[in-house]
Amino acid sequence: MTITLRFCGATHTVTGSCHLFQTPGGNVLVDCGMFQGSKTLKALNYSDFPFRPADIDAVLLTHAHIDHCGLIPKLVRQGFRGRVFATRSTADLCSYLLPDSGSIQESEVIAYNRRNTARGRDAVQPIYTQRDAIAALDAFAPVDYENWINVLKGVRARFWNAGHLLGSASIEIEFVQAGAAQPLRILMSGDVGPDAKLLQPDPEAPSGFDYVVAESTYGNSDRPETSTEVRHERLAAEVRDAAKAGGALLIPAFAVERTQELIVDLVDLMERKQIPQAPIFLDSPLAIRATEVFREHASELDHGRNVERLLASPFLRPTESVDDSKAIAKLKGFHIVISASGMCDAGRIRHHLRQWLWRKEATVLLSGFQAKGTLGRFLADGATAVRLWGEDIKVAARVRRMDDYSGHADGPELARWIAERRPVRRGVFLVHGEEEALTCLTRRIADRIIPSAQIFRPVLDDVYDLTTRVPTLLDAAHRRRLAPEAVVDLDWHNDMSKLILDINARIDAAADDRARGVLIRRLRRALEVE
Repeated sequence: MTITLRFCGATHTVTGSCHLFQTPGGNVLVDCGMFQGSKTLKALNYSDFPFRPADIDAVLLTHAHIDHCGLIPKLVRQGFRGRVFATRSTADLCSYLLPDSGSIQESEVIAYNRRNTARGRDAVQPIYTQRDAIAALDAFAPVDYENWINVLKGVRARFWNAGHLLGSASIEIEFVQAGAAQPLRILMSGDVGPDAKLLQPDPEAPSGFDYVVAESTYGNSDRPETSTEVRHERLAAEVRDAAKAGGALLIPAFAVERTQELIVDLVDLMERKQIPQAPIFLDSPLAIRATEVFREHASELDHGRNVERLLASPFLRPTESVDDSKAIAKLKGFHIVISASGMCDAGRIRHHLRQWLWRKEATVLLSGFQAKGTLGRFLADGATAVRLWGEDIKVAARVRRMDDYSGHADGPELARWIAERRPVRRGVFLVHGEEEALTCLTRRIADRIIPSAQIFRPVLDDVYDLTTRVPTLLDAAHRRRLAPEAVVDLDWHNDMSKLILDINARIDAAADDRARGVLIRRLRRALEVE
């Protein structure tokens, strides 16, 4: 009897979470998320799954972030007929998030195809539509924390609060093995929340497993000790500096959880007059709906009643319609705009960045992880110019970062979380992290917590046999969708954008038209060289 695990995403990158268990009784997916980052990675969202969706019997969903749930509508559209098991809060959030994702894809494809037509290229289709997303919601089956559920014959699962997001879970799975006295026990971490998170309790999970599949997003980070007071002081300082600059404070934020945390703290600081009172524009239809879900589930949150009141503050100005969103662009002076997406890769935040990035009076506050290849990562890394919709935009705005609102445990917290799962008898798989994070977390746990020979860092589409004494990497004749280095590195699209920016900067900086002509002729000669 063989039980295998195929890593279909979130390997050496933080997005596209998708893990396939193949058992004699059927096939189970844990998460079915969307890839974000470079165009090479995002192209995987449009390509075929590395499995037949009709062959999947069930999905276990850790939480409602798009990089964990975003391809479920595609899975259903292409033949999946099983159930998606998720906590009730996750199911409620997905009822807004997935249709919103479908709507965004439809609108972005319309704009993309307009450019393709002008360039004589073929039109493309959205990954899925809003209608597909709404239809996929029928597959959801809500579950309660800490109650065993029968997933399929020989497989049962139990959800534990991961402390990352409203409804987030680490998932304990047991696989019955023919002839074995004990089931094969596996824990999927999902995304693990940090200690003392603003709205969520500390993460929970049992111990004693054969395997643990652990996230490593911030495996290379060691954050300073924080508290509500320290977080408030840091945020207040950023807001006061932005107000002194006299322009917009733009906060790209994930629509679910990060946005609600920021609203709670901003309103609290304004009520106590520790920062200037100003309108807080919540410019994301999804974030507006998600905020309503948070209010409905306030009893599940720490300080629930106070959170419910703060989320209903008159300082908060939801702007759901496109016209309301466009009206924000006409404002002058200090105001705050919170908008998705958190990595600046899509959504309305890109319009606000185009409006403000080139102005020195503006401030951009990055409040979460920025994946390699995203616009947010380029800004975080100090880009002096970026490209948005084919336009070169100078970055004159102040770009600031705060990790206090991270939904992920840092390196020491992850190491402690893994240690608390012991004994782990056969191995730990590290996923959902970039190269440096994986390397650093490996160093933190190797031999001190887990024998180094039992730590594995799979690459995209690796398949392991889990029934051997230690996991065995199979040399099955499956085709990798991408070479491992293509997952890790920036792609030629990123290189092309930087080249165009560098060329334009050099030409603009040339002394006169003659010097510009010399540069252009040199470029032409370089292009003619084979």
